[in-house]
Amino acid sequence: MANTKKPTACLALADGTVFYGMGFGAVGETTAELCFNTAMTGYQEIMTDPSYAGQIVTFTFPHIGNTGVTPEDDETADPFAAGMVVKWDPTEPSNWRSVEKLEPWLEKRGRIGIGGIDTRRLTRAIRQQGAPHATLAHDPDGNFDVEALVASARGFAGLEGLDLAKDVTCAQSYHWDEMRWAWPDGFPRQTAPKHKVVAVDFGAKRNILRCLASAGCDVTVLPASATAEDVMAHNPDGVFLSNGPGDPAATGEYAVPMIKDILAKDLPVFGICLGHQMLALALGAKTVKMNHGHHGANHPVKDNDTGKVEITSMNHGFTVDTQSLPSGVRETHVSLFDGSNCGIAVEGKPVFSVQYHPEASPGPMDSYYLFERFSAAMAERAGAKV
Repeated sequence: MANTKKPTACLALADGTVFYGMGFGAVGETTAELCFNTAMTGYQEIMTDPSYAGQIVTFTFPHIGNTGVTPEDDETADPFAAGMVVKWDPTEPSNWRSVEKLEPWLEKRGRIGIGGIDTRRLTRAIRQQGAPHATLAHDPDGNFDVEALVASARGFAGLEGLDLAKDVTCAQSYHWDEMRWAWPDGFPRQTAPKHKVVAVDFGAKRNILRCLASAGCDVTVLPASATAEDVMAHNPDGVFLSNGPGDPAATGEYAVPMIKDILAKDLPVFGICLGHQMLALALGAKTVKMNHGHHGANHPVKDNDTGKVEITSMNHGFTVDTQSLPSGVRETHVSLFDGSNCGIAVEGKPVFSVQYHPEASPGPMDSYYLFERFSAAMAERAGAKV
């Protein structure tokens, strides 16, 4: 018997392509860049990752919703991804940690979902044509002005030149002492920190801050607009530059001068994702927009120093141009998918960064050494000062 259910959601691309499906979550419409993520788990972490601000996420794995949601897995208080596209309607949760279903969680947070989409076809289109601009609409009555939706997608300015860090950063500074989750007690507190770290929040994920705390850091988080004077007022042993959304060159307008001043202090500096890109800009390199970016939890990255291959989690639409790296800055990590840059270090100084997300632990512990390296650099500097 034919399915006669009327579509209640519509995804319209800027090129005029239209997908119909069944809506869930919030009612309304949203316009953003469309990307795809290949991770098999972690849809809640992905939706609450500030790096996805300005983006609708297509999930290539079909079983979305099957583990429900729990506050423990939120990377921030609310989702930042604009919406989600899935193949099947969200399935019933089957997980002892689940406290709520995905659909009401999205609805309460104003995020739209669409199910019943041919995500393989959509993913191929994104790979071949680049990340398109799209408008996602959910109407329980199934009434859509398709021309208006396409026009809205075409009118989207895109992420190039867009500073989104200012929209996702914290409003004021705060202290962080929660460490990584561990059975059976959940998130323990850091009670014996060894190093004072200032983390500049361009869209920081909670699990990054937990990893810093677990590596022995007493973490103070400052807003993205923090100046070098603001950072140094805390007398840190090291400075961390967080992940975040948008164009690094745009955020770099105010962040790069701060980073340059910090580099002049000869402090250990560690950056992840957007922080990596802006460290590269501060060192004199350039960043470029990628065709469809890297979004997933299965990206192989080679450590050029050891030859080891790490399985990493990635989420970025811009990349550091390896050819633009200045003398004295070397490429430490490289993507085995496309050869793009995944890490840099300043020769002779404890300054380094990576494009991927070591705190997401897809390996699962392939990349945690980076936090330990940062901690060791601060310990070495403290020893040299004695």
